[in-house]
Amino acid sequence: MATIAAPSLTHRSSVLAGVWRLADPKITLASVASMIVGASVAGLHGSIAWGWLALTVLGIFCVEAAKNASGEIFDWDSGTDAAVRDDERSPFSGGKRVIVDKLMSRRETAMVAAAFYAVGITCGVAIVAAREPSVLWVGMIGVALAYFYHAPPFQLAYRGFGELAVALSYGPVIAIGTYLVQRQTIGTDVVLASLPLGIAAGAFLWINEFPDARADELANKRTLVVRLGRPRAARAFAVILAVAYAGIALLPAFGLPVTAWLGFAGAPFAIRAARRLLRFPDTVREIVPAQAATLLSMVLMAAGMGAGFVLTSIGS
Repeated sequence: MATIAAPSLTHRSSVLAGVWRLADPKITLASVASMIVGASVAGLHGSIAWGWLALTVLGIFCVEAAKNASGEIFDWDSGTDAAVRDDERSPFSGGKRVIVDKLMSRRETAMVAAAFYAVGITCGVAIVAAREPSVLWVGMIGVALAYFYHAPPFQLAYRGFGELAVALSYGPVIAIGTYLVQRQTIGTDVVLASLPLGIAAGAFLWINEFPDARADELANKRTLVVRLGRPRAARAFAVILAVAYAGIALLPAFGLPVTAWLGFAGAPFAIRAARRLLRFPDTVREIVPAQAATLLSMVLMAAGMGAGFVLTSIGS
């Protein structure tokens, strides 16, 4: 009688390594940053429902991992990930490369994407059914931006809209969704607080497009860095970061507590990233520290604003 061999331990380890790479904790910091802002602004208006916050975190994490997995498939099909040379690879860009590096097959990657989307959507449905029905619309926007970031027919990242999609997703969409689950309404303050963070998230994607620019152009992935060219895109990056921090400076003028200015904790790293990218827009090994500084700037911006809002809520 013929028998079917069990998958080898080596293959299982490879798949687990691929799933871990798709989950990518360092990139997940972007969504964590937005949830910090949404939850801390919600804390200005009442207590936090920790169980619902935990379900929100799980749902958003799963959708983000699903986006990474489905994106791998479409970037594999377009050839952009395969076109990235070894000397262009970076811890922050070039895709997750689970198919390129043969950690998972295309089919396995699709299965992982479907599983993560299913769990994320299930979390959202539970929140809609038992907590706040209007979360449905925010969730639908978030899932659509995640999937169609790479997927046809929209392929936002391929048409020069990826930067805007990321700014919306990791700024207003996640922060408003987190706030909405807690307060069951949408406040102007969370919308305003999310805007500088969204711009900073867009800047993080922007700098991550530099190492991939040659491969993206070959695959007809028309990111804004490809469209502008690296020198002009480096100058635009500095402007984007300046706008993000100018936004924080203006928040108290629109009614948010002055403690929002603790978000300037990330400014020194933004300055460092902009200076480095302006000096080395074409050299990947020199860009990597600027990528790390941009991520740290965004996280510290969110942590600073969040701490400021918590301090205000404690003092009131």
